[in-house]
Amino acid sequence: MARGIHDSRYRWVIERLVEARKKLGLTQEAVAQRLGKPQQYVSRYETGERRLDIFEYLDAARVLSVDGLALASEANQLPS
Repeated sequence: MARGIHDSRYRWVIERLVEARKKLGLTQEAVAQRLGKPQQYVSRYETGERRLDIFEYLDAARVLSVDGLALASEANQLPS
């Protein structure tokens, strides 16, 4: 079973978050401000240097207007 940031399902989810950010026309800085975090926080999870825990993930999804639970469920149907 794949784990961590190397799990293809996790990378797929992060790619969807990046797409949502770009679709909204937001910079990493703008997302970070909404999360109350530094810009590097967003950069690091987007590049795979940092893994989001479940609550961080749900917070990021919320500020990007993404249904985090639905996205995770969709990702869970993908091969790992």
